[in-house]
Order: sequence, then C-alpha cells, then structure tokens
Amino acid sequence: MSQATDSDVVREDGVIQSVSGPVVTATDLGARMNDVVYVGEEGLMGEVIEIEGNQTTIQVYEETSNVAPGEPVENTGEPLSVDLGPGMLYSIYDGVQRPLDVLEDKMGAFLDRGVDAPGIDQGKTWEFTPTVSEGDVVEPGDVVGTVPETESIEHKVMVPPDYEGGEVVATKEGNYDVTETVVELDNGEEVAMQQEWPVREARPSVDKQTPRTPLVSGQRILDGLFPIAKGGTAAIPGPFGSGKTVTQHSLAKWADADIVVYVGCGERGNEMTEVIEDFPELEDPRTGKPLMSRTCLIANTSNMPVAARESCIYTGITIAEYYRDMGYDVALMADSTSRWAEAMREISSRLEEMPGEEGYPAYLAARLAEFYERAGKFENINGTEGSVSVIGAVSPPGGDFSEPVTQNTLRIVKTFWALDADLAERRHFPAINWDESYSLYKDQLDPWYEQNVEPDFPEKRQWATDVLDEEGELQEIVQLVGKDALPEDQQLTLEVARYLREGWLQQNAFHDVDMFCEPKKTYRMLEAIQTFNDEAFNALEAGVPVDEITAIDAAPRLNRMGTAEDWDDFIGEIEEEIKDELREKY
Repeated sequence: MSQATDSDVVREDGVIQSVSGPVVTATDLGARMNDVVYVGEEGLMGEVIEIEGNQTTIQVYEETSNVAPGEPVENTGEPLSVDLGPGMLYSIYDGVQRPLDVLEDKMGAFLDRGVDAPGIDQGKTWEFTPTVSEGDVVEPGDVVGTVPETESIEHKVMVPPDYEGGEVVATKEGNYDVTETVVELDNGEEVAMQQEWPVREARPSVDKQTPRTPLVSGQRILDGLFPIAKGGTAAIPGPFGSGKTVTQHSLAKWADADIVVYVGCGERGNEMTEVIEDFPELEDPRTGKPLMSRTCLIANTSNMPVAARESCIYTGITIAEYYRDMGYDVALMADSTSRWAEAMREISSRLEEMPGEEGYPAYLAARLAEFYERAGKFENINGTEGSVSVIGAVSPPGGDFSEPVTQNTLRIVKTFWALDADLAERRHFPAINWDESYSLYKDQLDPWYEQNVEPDFPEKRQWATDVLDEEGELQEIVQLVGKDALPEDQQLTLEVARYLREGWLQQNAFHDVDMFCEPKKTYRMLEAIQTFNDEAFNALEAGVPVDEITAIDAAPRLNRMGTAEDWDDFIGEIEEEIKDELREKY
C-alpha cells in the first residue's frame, strides 16, 4: 500500500513560480531528480535538475517565451529516456530524440512548441525472426530474435537489461510493429522489439576490456602516427576553419565501425544541413549501400534550445551503447563538446551556481569524464563483445588550447589530434599538427600492426617521428641563418622531412583514390620515403653533393604515391628508380 502512495507523491503536479530563459522554477511538484515534466499550458518538455524544499528547478528543452508563473507543471515520474529498437538507423533526431523528418511532415520546416513524436515509428511493421524456442531460459540482455533493420545491419532484439528473465513460453514469427509482444516469459514479462533506457545512465556490462584493435580511419596521419583503438576516446581541438567537421565526416564515412552515431551539438545550421543532405547520398565504401543504412544522426544546431543541446550528447551515447550490446563496433562523433559545455555554462549561470574557470560550472571536468567514460570495449551481459569509440571535436575560442574545455578533455582522452590554423592556411590537410598531437594507444595496438601490416611498422613510425622532430629543430635555425648555412646532412634531412609532410601526411579528402588509405599502403608509402632517405645518405657519404641527390627525377614522384591506383606497383617502381639513379652517381 505504501508503494502506491510513494508513486502518487512522485507524480504530483505543480505550478510555475518563475521563468528564467530555459530554467523554470515550480512549487508543489512532487518529483525526483531527472524526472521528465511538461511545463505550461503548451506542455513544453523539461527535466528536473534541482530540488530544494518545496521548489523544483527544471531545464526546459524548448523555447520558453510567453510561459508565465501560475501555469501548471505535469510530472511524468520517469527520467529522460530514449526509445531503442529497429528504425533508428536512417533517422535524423533532435537532442531529445524527436524525429525531425516526422515533425517536418506535420508542421513544415519551423517546428511548433510542445509537439512530440515517438523516437521510433510505432506503426511500421518489421519482419521478426525468433532465435529462441519455447522452453529456453533467457537472461537480461540475451538476444531473442533478429530484424533486418537496413540493407547492411541486422538488428538484434534483446531482453531489456532491467528485466528478470526466465523461461520462454511463447514466441511469434512474422511482421509486427515495435510495440507488439514477440516473446513471452513464464514470469509474465513480455519482450517487444522496442525498449526504453534513461539517457544519463550507462547500460550495464560485464567487463570493460583493454582495446587492442585500431579503429582504422583511412587517414595516414591518424593510422600511421596517432592511432585510436576500437573502444577508444579521441579529441579533435582546433580553431574555426581548421577542418574539425571535415575530419569527422571522413571518419564517419571511412572508419571501420559497424554503426556510426553522428551528434551535431550546437554547430551552425549550414554545417548540419550539409551533413543531413550529404550522408543520405553517400555510398558506404564497405557495402556499396547508402551510408545512412548504418548511421543515426542527431541534429541540435546553435539556434535550437540550449537545454536540448545539453541532453543531445547523452541521447547519442545511449543509442551507441544499445548497438554495442548487440556486439557491434560503434563510432560516435560529437561535434562539438565545446558547445555542449557552453550549454552547461548557461544553465549553470541561470541556476546561480558558483562559477568555475571562465564561467564554466565547477563540475565541467566531472561531466566530460562521465561522458567519455561510457566509451570502451566491453564484454556485454549477453556474452558478446562490442565497442563504443568516442571522437569529440573541441572548438576553443581563438584556437587557445589552454581554455578549460580543451584542458579538461586532454586529461581524459587518450588520443589528441590537434588541428593547426597555420597548416590549414598553407593548404596542408588534414591540418593535424604532428608536434602537438599524441596517442596513448600505440603500445597496445603495436601487436595488431605487427601482425596485420608488417612486423617493423612501429620502427618505421618511430623513424618518421624522429625525422619530423629533427626538422622542427632545424627550421628554427633555418629561420635565423638560412638553409644553405646548414651542413649537407641536415639539408638532406630537411628534404626527407618535406617528402614525409607533402607525400605522406598530406591527404586529399576529395580525390577518389587518396581519400582512403589502407594501413598497408600507409606502410609502403612510408617505406618508400625511408628508402630514399637511406639511399640518399649512402650517396652523401660516398661524396655525392646534396644538390645532385635532391635533383634526381624519381624523388618528386614520392608526392604522387597517394593518388596512384596500382599503388603497390607504383611504389615499387619509385624505389627501384631511386636506387638506380643514386647508385649511378657513386
């Protein structure tokens, strides 16, 4: 009896006391932290973020103009949750998982306030094939059937993690909508294709493992120098125009993840429009099917309500975890976490909380850590293994990496791809600064590279790093006294470093061949430049002048390796020509 009374208290409705932008204060609202409420006469969606005595503070996910004190607040008694099930791929959502295409059909390009729609089409039927039979015993997380969700992804229907599990007493096969029961258990629990999960709570797993497989991106500077693991975390900080969004687009298309969740968090509308228009037309290079067949987009642009921006990151990571539970490798792109932090700062100031550095809330670091902590390679509760890799763009004002969001992200992520405005101005793309970037996954990924690419891959990478480091030191001298004042061996080092930069690190994202570079090609291109280095220094020791060494005809062809279709033959020919031309000189 007392349980029913508690439930009644939790669901008690209240009255608006004050409105301050997206923050609304209500009284007499019997609610718990993070409960979803509907605010005002129009029923605007909001979430409880603070309770103090009889006063409840709510962040509203919609614009609050004309909402006045005295209007009602209705409590649902449930936390902010997402609908999980077949139909999420190909979808474009806002920050609280409202399908934008469905809402556009209802009311056009400009959305009215107070409108809502389920995250998954409740009326669409899916072909369900059970993988369990009557008498089988299932536990939370176990797969009970499959649905062909898209051309390239098989959706696995699972027992929700918060169920008890039990013996299967009935199964259905055929076409059903997501709300219909497809499996019944002996304890009365009914499994449908759809389930819900609160976004601020990580889905359960058995174990978080050390990731030992790289997330191959097809970008030479990433795979070659600064790799990220499947289940790893990476940050891409950079000033305006340095290529954060293009880098994430390339990763979304080419990274060898099964599922891509792309979260546009507070970015300009024209950038998200480009994503929304381009992704449905792009062909998935892995399957030949549309890229959207394994992609879920969450669009929360800068002109959308600030509170929804704060929640969109959690919506994205929860969807990613759901597909991880099926045993898939998921890549989540968050563009950008700076806008998410700015949303937190605005809400924090409305709550009159004590500000931290640069006005950000004192819990900024904790929230960032909470988010990135949900990435990883996991052993799921159903015995499968899956991963969530999180790649977050950071937009520091003026490109200042010392600001709080970049610094706190740096402490958390293990891969740091620092974009450089100077490189972008010189048209060097990807504009990733090799002096400031790093990856802490190298040691645990080296065995994979040694086994799947070449045994000496780590040594080649270290050689390239050393040459680039030496070039950085020599350039300081060159700026003072000029290149000709250097000894010949150092002049030759600068020439080798130039081929590393222009022929290996630079990559054309719009060239049909060069837009993707497999790890073996990355290795062979590096090997060819090292061949030139070794042969050139042999010639120099034999007394050949450095001008004659750098003037050979074969050397400039090193810059064309990335665009060669028959790259293995092309690189082999260059190596032989370099050897022949240089050995003729001594």
